Amino acid sequence: MPIIEIKNVSYVYCPGTPYEKKALDNITLSVNQGEFLGIVGANGSGKSTLIQHFNGLLTATSGEVIMCGQDAALKRYRDTLWRKVGMVFQYPEQQLFEDTVFEDVAYGPKNLGLTQEEITQRTVRALDKVGVDPSYAKLPPVCLSGGLRRRAAIAGVLAMEPEILVLDEPTAGLDPYGRELILKLIKKLQQEDQITVVMISHSLKDIITLADKIAVLEQGKLVLYGPAREVCAQPEFRQVAGIMLPDFLQVIFALAEGGKPVNTGITTVDEAEEEIRKLLKGSRGISNRRGAAGENYKHVCRLCLGE
Repeated sequence: MPIIEIKNVSYVYCPGTPYEKKALDNITLSVNQGEFLGIVGANGSGKSTLIQHFNGLLTATSGEVIMCGQDAALKRYRDTLWRKVGMVFQYPEQQLFEDTVFEDVAYGPKNLGLTQEEITQRTVRALDKVGVDPSYAKLPPVCLSGGLRRRAAIAGVLAMEPEILVLDEPTAGLDPYGRELILKLIKKLQQEDQITVVMISHSLKDIITLADKIAVLEQGKLVLYGPAREVCAQPEFRQVAGIMLPDFLQVIFALAEGGKPVNTGITTVDEAEEEIRKLLKGSRGISNRRGAAGENYKHVCRLCLGE
């Protein structure tokens, strides 16, 4: 049974007023236990509105939201969803408020009514999972770097030991090194702890590299949904408003449109280079260069198309 089931869900902001807006329009999707769902779309496409249904912050105007086998429309169940669905909003480090990192991570477990021993164990485990050194635990959060504060904030959610981890732009504002650490951490949590992950990102490259399934939203509608490779292979994928394809995918789609026999269902630069190598058959200057597709895709396409 899927751990997340969204059935014909629509949501309207400010119904019956001059500000009425349909933010979600008949969305249907499901996520199995341990899967990674990536959600992409332009600003205003409904991404954040959708995930706020997952932990009961919003209630569907119509349709069903089934979380962990229970109907989220039932108030008695919706009010307990925060125990099962951990939500990490954009810039979560701005919500750190306790005197020390340890106390902040321990805040959630305290609200679960656990013993002090269990609270301590969960806090230590969570900090270890996100790679925050124990020596930082006694420091005020403000003393940490931006990347470490982000990881400490995520640790606060993990200490609740949720079944589902939902992240809204978890790498926003981080430098490349910090982004890589956070993305590796999230994938590791999914693979090793079997946590179900839902992540919104404006970086399509991040999504297609990490996610098992992709949901593409446009103006509140679910326009594409399915396994990452299947979604990437769809010709209409590159036409969705507000989505900028990574260079390596632009290469592959351009070659496919030029009539070249390439596989469009790829998700990594390495796979793109392999497709290009097959076409170039070892052409000098391309076949042995790593990252050629991403560095100068127009030049690569011209070579492959014989221009």
